[in-house]
Amino acid sequence: MNKFGDMDHALKLFDQIPEPKTVFLWNTMIKGYSRIHFPKHGISMYLNMLRQNVKPDNYTFPFLFKGFDRNVGFSCGKELHCHVVKFGFGSNVFVQNALIHMYSLCGQMEMARWVFDISCKTDVITWNVIITGYNKTKQYNETSKLFDEMVKNGVVPSSVTLVSLLSACSKLRDLKIGKLVHEYIGKCEIKPNLILENALMDMYSACGEMDVAIGIFDRMKTRDVISWTTIVSGFINKGEIDLARTYFDQMPEKDYVSWTAMIDGYIRVNCFKEALILFREMQASSIQPDEYTMVSILTACAHLGALQLGEWIKAYIDRNKVKNDVFVGNALIDMYFKCGSVAKAKRVFFEMPRRDKFTWTAMIVGLAINGHGEEALSMFFEMLRASIKPDEITYIGVLCACSHAGLVNEGRKFFASMTAEHGVEPDVAHYGCMVDLLGRAGHLQEACEVIKNMPMKPNKIIWGALLGACRVHKDVGIAEMAAKNILELDPQNGAVFVLLCNIYAYCKKWDSLHELRESMMHRGIRKTPGCSLIEMNGVVHEFVAGDRSHPRSKEIYSKLDNMTRNLKLAGYSPDTSEVFLDIGEEDTSIAKGWCWLPG
Repeated sequence: MNKFGDMDHALKLFDQIPEPKTVFLWNTMIKGYSRIHFPKHGISMYLNMLRQNVKPDNYTFPFLFKGFDRNVGFSCGKELHCHVVKFGFGSNVFVQNALIHMYSLCGQMEMARWVFDISCKTDVITWNVIITGYNKTKQYNETSKLFDEMVKNGVVPSSVTLVSLLSACSKLRDLKIGKLVHEYIGKCEIKPNLILENALMDMYSACGEMDVAIGIFDRMKTRDVISWTTIVSGFINKGEIDLARTYFDQMPEKDYVSWTAMIDGYIRVNCFKEALILFREMQASSIQPDEYTMVSILTACAHLGALQLGEWIKAYIDRNKVKNDVFVGNALIDMYFKCGSVAKAKRVFFEMPRRDKFTWTAMIVGLAINGHGEEALSMFFEMLRASIKPDEITYIGVLCACSHAGLVNEGRKFFASMTAEHGVEPDVAHYGCMVDLLGRAGHLQEACEVIKNMPMKPNKIIWGALLGACRVHKDVGIAEMAAKNILELDPQNGAVFVLLCNIYAYCKKWDSLHELRESMMHRGIRKTPGCSLIEMNGVVHEFVAGDRSHPRSKEIYSKLDNMTRNLKLAGYSPDTSEVFLDIGEEDTSIAKGWCWLPG
């Protein structure tokens, strides 16, 4: 009866059997507890067996180890290994395989490898167990080495071996070995099965060979949801989101993995609204999302500023007991900060039972971008006291905090100590933060020196930070130099023309302004229209400057006209010195009426 999981009844029957009970009966009970994943009950049964002077046989330990989880393996594994040796089963192939599996499960691959190395190595299952262990611990290079050794030893790999090897090739993006495995399958006339075909597709998809993956997909006699999801994910990884959606829509059935893959695909290409729409479709299909879906949707909410929906997701997680792990917590913190809800972000942080370096970094960056620079630095020092080592992203947050708080000297010190204290080499993003810090504070010449001394070539973001500072501090010479460098990297960047013209206008350099405007018109360059996102009742509305495509645009523009009239009656006189260039002459009067809006 224990194979059905009714172990309470099985135990009652077991207890009614008179002593002495055979090792077969004890093994049956141990096996039953392993099947329902009650490893401690299995260990207790094993110890009771020893107390009754019943010795284990070569089946006892495999049954016992099979039910172990990571924690039980850590606490009891080595002690039970001693029992294996004591009772003379150290060279039994079934027991060796069970030991390798148990150590692999615990991540103790050195012990697993030691057991493997003393084994006879003639059983393909032994090779499969150690290879699977290396895959689970993400030591994929070892998998490839073992396969070579396996072939040299004359052991014929099974389809399980090949699936594990293809999985390793997929993770390593090793197309060369993957193709050799594919050739081996054909050469040895190994009959393809669904799992093996899915593994082949996954390998080719991961390596960007979608034509080959599609060829395998089209030839498959049977496909499951994994087959379809593999193709969808493959196109997502190549950035071909429309093709991914085409195959997604054709799927005969979808699980939460396929929905999450498609949602995450939209997020990767910054189609956040589409991600939210698809999530609503997922809800309508009664597919329960998991924690990975929640992280993806919270990421979309963060980018769109969709606080209402983010709050609904938080309530959904709490209500449905979705696994609220550190990844979900980090996504919630990021979402709340990007929606400007600092207090709620802090509450999530302090309620998290476990935090990693990404949690601390999210807090530091979030506090910094919301204007709480000094609090962000306090959080950084608290992170160090918690013995969490900062990484390059953490230091971006720290330098950003210094920039927003105007802490120039502190920023210089942090930048100088990154490598010396924590081994973090500054990259282009850190130099960008320093340029922004110095530029905001008016130290434009020092910012230029930082750019000049960079060990890598400055990108347009670096020059953009300098140009933005020139707008604040009205330095035409440095602004022209920064704009020139940006346009060399991105000749069609209309925003640079507009920003430089704004600087000319403020400094009353009208000749330079008109000359630049003519150049812009001659090249046919226009500034990309700005857009605003507003969330109402959980729906995100997008508005683009001058756009009338919204279904309620007539009401919106009527309200704007009414507000303009009220402002004029109140005596408001707008500053029109920076209104030009990216609009036509016929729109100037409208723009002049609205240039007071913050943004």
